Amino acid sequence: MTQPTLDLEALNFAKGGGVVTVVTQDAATDAVLMVAFADREALEHTLASGEMHYRSRSRGLWHKGATSGRIQKVVSLAADCDGDAVLARVRQTGAACHTGQPTCFGDAPSNAGAGALSALDDVIERRASSPDTDASYTQRLLGNRNLRLKKLGEESVELAVALADRDRSRAVEEAADVIYHLLVALRAEGVGLREIGEELERRAR
Repeated sequence: MTQPTLDLEALNFAKGGGVVTVVTQDAATDAVLMVAFADREALEHTLASGEMHYRSRSRGLWHKGATSGRIQKVVSLAADCDGDAVLARVRQTGAACHTGQPTCFGDAPSNAGAGALSALDDVIERRASSPDTDASYTQRLLGNRNLRLKKLGEESVELAVALADRDRSRAVEEAADVIYHLLVALRAEGVGLREIGEELERRAR
């Protein structure tokens, strides 16, 4: 995983009395896990460690999961348009809520990966149809056949190795990499997730 980034200078800490609101979302299921606050120090620790840190009145600076083991590995951080809130997409270990529930808002959705896959496919489709002004990694892959096929092969081998080693955690991460590179390679040929779904439905019948 790449190190998360966030422009702290663009955040309006003063508006919230020194903190910004953090909405933490499961990157795999799109479920909102919790809402908390973070000050600059907490976000600096988050950026440095790749794991979520927050600020609360009672606990001060706290590292999510430091004592329970229910850590949140950061996938991405994004500020809202006013700079007073941050969307943190994470990979949650165990339950997010102190009550033992998957989220602080009840049970997580049962169709875990469907929303995430659809959202990823939409992003790739937008990258494919937009000019390459931002030179994103996805657009680099879309524009270079040899590179995208090479990466797809490499990620597939890494997944096979993780499975051979029976490393569950690494297998999940490598599988996500394979799925991403597969969707990019398919999109370069004009194939999207919808077509794959239709073929699976045809086979099921």
